[in-house]
Order: sequence, then C-alpha cells, then structure tokens
Amino acid sequence: MRSNRRLDATGAATPHTLPRRSSLLFLVLFGSFSAAPAARAADDAVVPNEQLVLDGLPAVPKSFAQRAAPYMEFRTASFQAWNPVRPEMLVTTRFGDVTQLHRVKAPGAARTQLTFYPERVLGARYRPGTADVVFSKDVGGGEWYQLYLRDDRTGKITLLTDGKSRNQGGAFTRSGTWMAYQSTKRTGKNGDIWVMNPSDPVKTDRLVLEGSGESWIPTDFSPDEKTLLVHEGISVNTSRLWLVDVASGKKTLFSPESKEQVAWGAARFSPDGKTVYTTTDADAEFARLVAIDVMSRKVDVLTPGLAWDVQGFDLSEDGTKVAWAVNEAGAETLHAMDVKTRKEIALPKLPYGTIGGLRWDREGRSLGFTMTSAKSPSDAWSVDTKTGALSRWTESETGGLDANVFVEPELVSWKSFDGRTITGFLYRPPASFAGPRPVIVNIHGGPEGQSQAGFLGRNNFFVSELGVAVLFPNVRGSTGYGKTFVKLDNGILREDSVKDVGALLDWIAAQPGLDKSRVMVTGGSYGGYMTLASMTHYNDRFRCALDVVGISNWVTFLEHTEAYRRDLRRAEYGDEREPKMREFLEKISPLASAGKITKPMFVVQGRNDPRVPYTEAEQMVSAIKKNGGPVWYLLAKDEGHGFSTKKNQDFQFLATLKFVDDNLLK
Repeated sequence: MRSNRRLDATGAATPHTLPRRSSLLFLVLFGSFSAAPAARAADDAVVPNEQLVLDGLPAVPKSFAQRAAPYMEFRTASFQAWNPVRPEMLVTTRFGDVTQLHRVKAPGAARTQLTFYPERVLGARYRPGTADVVFSKDVGGGEWYQLYLRDDRTGKITLLTDGKSRNQGGAFTRSGTWMAYQSTKRTGKNGDIWVMNPSDPVKTDRLVLEGSGESWIPTDFSPDEKTLLVHEGISVNTSRLWLVDVASGKKTLFSPESKEQVAWGAARFSPDGKTVYTTTDADAEFARLVAIDVMSRKVDVLTPGLAWDVQGFDLSEDGTKVAWAVNEAGAETLHAMDVKTRKEIALPKLPYGTIGGLRWDREGRSLGFTMTSAKSPSDAWSVDTKTGALSRWTESETGGLDANVFVEPELVSWKSFDGRTITGFLYRPPASFAGPRPVIVNIHGGPEGQSQAGFLGRNNFFVSELGVAVLFPNVRGSTGYGKTFVKLDNGILREDSVKDVGALLDWIAAQPGLDKSRVMVTGGSYGGYMTLASMTHYNDRFRCALDVVGISNWVTFLEHTEAYRRDLRRAEYGDEREPKMREFLEKISPLASAGKITKPMFVVQGRNDPRVPYTEAEQMVSAIKKNGGPVWYLLAKDEGHGFSTKKNQDFQFLATLKFVDDNLLK
C-alpha cells in the first residue's frame, strides 16, 4: 500500500503523511537553492532552451525529468483526409518537435512524413481529384495562418496566400479548380471571402465578399460552382448561413429567420444541389442534424428526439449516406444513416472517449476519424460501414508505458449555489494510494468549450505516479449541455461560473477519498481567467494555482485582443466601450483583486499570443509581486496561445511538476 508521496530533491518517492510547514518555502519560490544544494547544482538542473524566460522559478532537478520521461514521450495522430486517388490517409503527427503532415498507406503501416518545418502544420485537405494537399501553418504561434499547396508528384510546396494576413478555410469546388477561403488581407482585421485557383494563385485570387471580424467562413460550393455556402458566426448562440453568388458577391440569407437566438453549423450541398445538410438548435435545446430544401427552405430534422448535441457530420460524395457524432455528456458516439431510407447503419461500439474529423472515403463505404480515449492518445481510425470492421491506421506511442493501466474518467456531479447540477470528469488515482488524495481542478477554456473524456497525456504522471486526483469541471457556460446552459455566464452573470467552482470545493470536502486541504486550480485561456478568479474568491481553500495564458483584466483584454476577433468576444463577455459594462468588467477582473491572492501562483504565457496578449500575464504577475504574493512566471518567446513545441511543453510540464511538488503534495 502506498502512502502519501511527493518527490524529494533526487526524484525518489518519500512517505509524507503530514503537511510540512517549511521556512524555506519563500526562499524556494524566489530562487534560492540553498535548501538542497546537491539537487540544485547547475549540472543537476533541467536547462530551459533559449526561447524561455524564467522569473522566480527555482531549478528543476534532472531527476524529476528522468522519472517523468516516459510520460513526456507519448505521441498523437489526427486524421485529416482520405486521398482521392489512392487508398491512403493523410494525418498530422509529430516525429520531432512539432506536428507535420504524413501519409499512411494502410492500417498499421508506416507514417511517411511530407512536410519538414520548424513550425507546426495544422489542418490539411486534398485538392479534389488529385493527391495534392492544401495545408495551413503559422509562425511562432501568432495564428497568422498561411495556406500552402504541396504538389504530390514533385513534393514542391507553394505559398498560396500573402505571407502576412490571417487565412482560414479551404472549401473546394468538386472539380478542384477553385478554392474559397477567408482572409484579413484587405484591412488586417476583416475576414473577407476570397476565391482562387491554387494552380495560379497570383493571377486568379479575387475578393468575393467583404466580411467582418473572423465571422465569415466558406463551407461549400454548389455543384455548379456558382454559389458558395458561407457561415456567419455572431456568437456561440447566434449564427447564420448565407448563399453567396461567386461572380457578383451578392449574398442571400439562407437559414430561416427567427426571433430567438439560433446557432447553425457548417453546411454541405447534396450532389444535386437541391439540399443542404447542416446542424442547428432551431426549435430545440440541442444541435440536431437537418436537411434543408434549397428551393422551399423547409427544414427536415434527421435526428429527432436527441437530448445531446450533434457534434459533427459528413455527407458521402455520392450523397447516399450521412455520418455524425453525438456528444453524450462529454463522450461521443458514432452514427451513420442511409439518406434515402432514413435507416441507421449498424456500427461497432467505440471505446468511451471522443471522435473528431469525420470523413467518408471516395467510395462512400469507409468512415475515417480521429478517436481518443483514456487509454489511448488520439489516433486515426476507420470503420467499414458495410462489414462493421474497425481499423486502426496509426498506433501512437505512450513512451513505453502500458496504457491499459491508465485510469478511466468518472462522470461526477454536484449542486451549485442556485440548485443547478454541474458535472465534471474525475480521474482517481489507483487504489494502491492510501488516504485522501490531493486534487488538481483543471478548468477548460472557451468559455464556449467542454472538457471531454479523453487521454491525459503528461497528466497521467500526476494520477499514476503521485496519486493526485485530476478533476475537469464543466461549469455553466460550457457547451454540450444545451443552449440555455451555455448562456448562464453571459454578461453580468460571469461570476456565476466562479461560484460553480466554490460549490465544487464543497463537494470535494464531502468526498472521503479527496483531500480538501490540498487542492490546486489550473486552466488555460478562459480557464486561466477562471483560475485567477477562483483564487481571488477562494484563496483560503486552494493550496496553489497555475494560470496558463489567462485573462487578468477584461477591459485590457478586449482592447488588445487581435482586432479580427474583438467583436466576437464582446458578444460573449460584454462591450467594454459601454460605461456601465466597463465598470462591471473592471470590478470582476482578477487584477482588481490581486491583493487577495496569497497562495503560490504559477503563470505561463506565450509572447506571440494573439488571443490573450502577454501583457495580461505580466500585469498580473506584477500586481501579485507588488502585494507580496509568491509567483513564478514562465514566458516563451516563440509561442502563442499555449505551448505547441515539444521542448517547450516538456519544460512547462517539469516546471509544473516542481510547482506541484513544492506546494500541493506537502
């Protein structure tokens, strides 16, 4: 039976049943290594790379890295597309420091690398009728995405966009001649719709529709290539679909008008152009899969009676089958239907986890997708809808660890201040750990997001090796629980989501297997705000906190987040230009109450973050220091909204491990 454990200076496990009150804590947090000279000698510390700037962090012993090494060597793979001319998959995976494009010729076959950049490659798709690939890449995490074309025959890569603006999307005509995409190149902030022939981007590139913010995204061309389906996002609750004439740029509202807030998802034309498939929560609490008659605009619900959101869908090339995923309380199930008969196609039951990137192959027989579970990192899979055979195309490594021993998440719930039920996923340590366990509360970003059942990656180390429980709450404002729930933190209701965390602390205190005196809160982006806000409200109930790219002041955030996304954020958080709202936002900002934070804080930030500017982190760190609070600060000069390169991720994890060892495990 294991006792409570923490890491000592050498990385060994030491019994520790009572909290230690150490006079050396202040010195450790502010950089004096005299507490354990042998462990803190320069040659025994993990050396951060030159892109990382450290402020207040103590040395991280190499022994920590040695013990945690297997947990940092897991790999993931994400399915991107089926090759239109050969029976093979396109995936993204990482062999070096960042993800790149690879092709896989058969289930379990070797992954052949296609791109070789120091920066990560993101989404990709094939140009219809060819094996040429259009993919997206940015620099330094700044999210000024550029689109590239890789010629399959020569391997030559051509930059399609201007190299400066932000470019997204990539809807193709069925012939593959034209591609529609969104770009900010006209004004630097407006997301306009452009079309080009990727074979001659300079001469053919032209503006079709002037947009605003990042709201307008092309999703499909009509079969005759004359009309574009365009999605306009206004907020998480409100969006519309438009038909845009490619020649004139004239737009016509396609989605039915409503007096209520209605959200529409990405949309696809049927092969004959008479029907549009999409998702919507119109006349329902959850998003349903629907078919809309183009002429009459009549909406036909294909998934009636669902009490959960349809998360994504794909229509086969011949239009005879449609597949979709349903998000059931944070885990997803896979479904497919014969369009003509409306009968579901029998599919095998998948592991408890998440499904993404659904794509039919060219024959409309096999479905490709990315699947993730607690016992498997994300990998590319397919299912033969005729035979029901399930195939795993990639088998990502887990650092030599037996993934079968990783714990499954437990769906837990608690009542909040207003009687509303809030849920979350709890990963409990193995039963071999004795006594009430320390807890890390990890709050997702968004706020229009959701923590789902999945693979913990490096965080498995905390659960499996240190006996720390990790809990992912889905506080109000999270998606996946209906459109009413997602509105519950809007505007002046913002801090009600923080109260959900307070109720969670009450629930933890009532659990005999959890230690209410050793709870840490963490989160990234909006989860970073929630972390900071939780500390200003419940400082005495937390041991410590880790804020990753979090919002510290709503007004400065809204004023300095990149212009292309500002209006969309104001729709969610409130408009700081209105005096009363500005006053409210200033009042609830964690920066205004930084003096209440007296427990150890660790702040992580990317210098090139376009969403939450690095100044949000620096002003919070400065305020905590001014008030005498203990704070560590880690800044990456080559990262944006979260760390994407393995070397930076590894150091962040090891520094977090040191932070947890110093402040939570005692």
